[in-house]
Amino acid sequence: MARSRYTITEIDKPHFLTCTIVEWLPLFTRPALVDIVLNAWRFQQDNQGLELYGYVIMENHLHYLAQSPNLARSVASFKSFTARNIIDHLETIHAENTLQRLRFAKRAHKVDRVYQVWQEGVHAELVYSENVMRQKLDYIHHNPAKRGYVDVGEHWRYSSARDYQGKPGLIEVQRWV
Repeated sequence: MARSRYTITEIDKPHFLTCTIVEWLPLFTRPALVDIVLNAWRFQQDNQGLELYGYVIMENHLHYLAQSPNLARSVASFKSFTARNIIDHLETIHAENTLQRLRFAKRAHKVDRVYQVWQEGVHAELVYSENVMRQKLDYIHHNPAKRGYVDVGEHWRYSSARDYQGKPGLIEVQRWV
């Protein structure tokens, strides 16, 4: 497997993270699957020291700004937990076409599973300054508007943009001042 320049370089520092669904499948058009992501982050906040500064969940990928005592482990745990729960949900509702695509997308060397939900690896960039944090938050919060889904970022339900406007969001975030 090729090495990526996007690695978690300092495990206890904030990073801008991107996780993408295999084949860019639009799984997060289903609110129940978004709830799995939000609940995973809530669990990590409550039990693993995750500090979530901002996020956006799009139809086939997500971005978040976070840090934890061991961010690499937190990301791996997040992806494993959400993948298992997404598959369980899809099996429960008999989403056979989607499951077939996830089965087909599984990498051949992954013999320990039937499906693959997330693309391998994670796009991670160290947030080394307040200026970079602001740039990444702006990118996250403007992503839905840039895609034409909403006129302004805080109208996107699955984003921390509301929190930064002083309004309650779907999950607690540690606002970066």
